[in-house]
Amino acid sequence: MTSPADAEHRVPTFRGPWSYLGWLVLQQRRRVALGAFLGTVWMVGLVFPPYLLSRAVDDLADADRGAVVAWSAILVGSGAVLAWLGIWRHRTMTKVRMDAAFRTVSTLAAQSIRLGAAQQRRGRAGEVVAIGTVDAWTLGRSLTVTGPGVGAAVAYVVIAVLLFQISTLLAVVVLCGVPVLALILGPALGPLQAVGAQYRAQQGALTGRIVDIIGGLTVLNGLGGKEVYADRFRQASQELQRQGYQVGRVTSLIQATALGVPTLFVAVVVWLAARLTVEGEISIGELVAVFGYAAVLVVPVSSFIEGAVDLSRALVAGRRVTDFLSLQRGDGVRARAVPADGDLIDSVTGLEVAAGAFTVIATSRQADAVALVDRLGGLRPGATWNGEPVAEMDPGELRRQLLVADNDAALFAGTVGEVVAGRDDVDEDVVSHALHVAAADDLVRALPDGLASRIDSHGSNLSGGQRQRLRLARAVVSTPKVLLAVDPTSAVDAATEANVVERLVRARQGRTTVVTSTSILMLAEADHVHFVVGDRLVASGTHAGLIRDEPAYAALVLRGETTDPGSPDEGEAS
Repeated sequence: MTSPADAEHRVPTFRGPWSYLGWLVLQQRRRVALGAFLGTVWMVGLVFPPYLLSRAVDDLADADRGAVVAWSAILVGSGAVLAWLGIWRHRTMTKVRMDAAFRTVSTLAAQSIRLGAAQQRRGRAGEVVAIGTVDAWTLGRSLTVTGPGVGAAVAYVVIAVLLFQISTLLAVVVLCGVPVLALILGPALGPLQAVGAQYRAQQGALTGRIVDIIGGLTVLNGLGGKEVYADRFRQASQELQRQGYQVGRVTSLIQATALGVPTLFVAVVVWLAARLTVEGEISIGELVAVFGYAAVLVVPVSSFIEGAVDLSRALVAGRRVTDFLSLQRGDGVRARAVPADGDLIDSVTGLEVAAGAFTVIATSRQADAVALVDRLGGLRPGATWNGEPVAEMDPGELRRQLLVADNDAALFAGTVGEVVAGRDDVDEDVVSHALHVAAADDLVRALPDGLASRIDSHGSNLSGGQRQRLRLARAVVSTPKVLLAVDPTSAVDAATEANVVERLVRARQGRTTVVTSTSILMLAEADHVHFVVGDRLVASGTHAGLIRDEPAYAALVLRGETTDPGSPDEGEAS
């Protein structure tokens, strides 16, 4: 499978859900073909035990003990072969389903990267989460039809042929069985798609509301609006529950039919076979075979029904996926190439970041620093790199060359080595060097298994300073051409910070590095310092020069309160 970054250039377009399902099959055509082969052999193989049993019943009427043992051995052997085929069929189809689901998630991630900031204008994050979880696995499950589904069709034909050899009447009844099922279930599949589409739309909206509430929970608590949003969410959740009941009613009807009709179908076939046996038209052994064939018929018939339901749900899920994949960035501009080098310029503040230099930006508010870094990193429009708009550059390549490292970056569960190495393989020397640069050596030494020690999701078993140093180490490992770090030493003590600054400057020698910080230790080591207040660049120079010439800068970095030099209320803290 391709990673989202590698797949970004190849986000495919589709005419609809059927087109997307076909693409999922073609992406793993060999595995699907193997699943279809194993599914067919296994399901057709289910016919052999009844056939062998019918032969045994007719042949053993006057046979000796040796013949009984021989037939018993043959039946046991056929059962063992079927069990082996069943295991490999299941293993193969599980891989088919998982590949389809993960490929969908990967393609959605690539589309999210391609959309960039435009995604916020095109849909809620919760809807994307719902598509990447519920819909992805629904699509994966539907590919079961390529294995057991194909096997069911072949097995149905084989059983019909075998019954023709016993009785034309029985064969005709069997051949008419599936069309009758289609007439019964067909009208129910349309309503299932309709209520399923409504349910998924409301589920995506509710998931989006959850994401919004979680993101603004602190603000809601401060404003006293938590209960209001909780009531709205409760009402929406109850409406979703009612929609779920509607889906459940249709689904339960189909499942009840799937259970009852095949059983009735088998009963009719066995009853006809019994009548023919009484009339002397077929032998007792053939009656046993018919009963066995009828019992086996439940498997392919159930597969038909299950496949129809899965496909019906997959068409709803596929429509959600293809609608998201059809979204465009909305700016009408083709992705630009990432430059080999050059200065970064923020058009909002006028700040210029020299290529290859270690630059520190001091701001009076953290929000200003974050907004500036977002622009320089292409997460928001407003900055250029070597004269080209960063936000319009090829997102996949940009993320490999320019890294935005902030204190909210996710830490996934895994070993220390895996967390720091990220998507790369764990190279102990490289990881250890990155940890040394981030002054996280003591962290590894304190853990029981060193680099193999487990880190919980979000680094919940670490302190704030430890998490911050791990994030910095991960940024160092990736060795980007441009590193933009938001206050990377805010949660560490002065001694640790001094080590981080010294080692980071040395490790990033010759590479463009931008750090937002008001720490004297960091500012003193910078090649260039920029003092920004709001959306204005107030002054640039060295730390010593700004301390001497800019009182507001001196007040800020010496832990005083700074003022906006151009504001009407010059005497108030900004």
